Amino acid sequence: MQIPITGFIYESDDKSLNGEHSHVLYVTSFDGRRVHIHGFSGFTSFDVDHRHDYLGRTEPAQSGVPHVHRYFTMTSFNHGHEHRIEGITGPAIEIPFGGHYHEFKGTTTINGSTPHKHKYSGQTGNEV
Repeated sequence: MQIPITGFIYESDDKSLNGEHSHVLYVTSFDGRRVHIHGFSGFTSFDVDHRHDYLGRTEPAQSGVPHVHRYFTMTSFNHGHEHRIEGITGPAIEIPFGGHYHEFKGTTTINGSTPHKHKYSGQTGNEV
């Protein structure tokens, strides 16, 4: 089964990945439907005398149908370490006058000289 996908590829000059350039695929439609993403940001819980902030974008999802988004980001580097944040958002929550957002929550990976984790929760921004 073939599913039509449209988008574009961006070639990056960022040499941070083992000294080699990279390509990023931006999908703009999937099976004839427009796709969209959401930005998200926030702060983790305060544990072991510190907290972290985080910033990221969800993976694309089809517009106009019930959906959720996968997300992944790293926290800020505080107290000599960082944590991974990843999960799946809740379903779309409509915004009056157009658009929607998603709620998300979870627990970071364990890290630090005193091994620990943090909780996080929030809402994405409107669809982009």
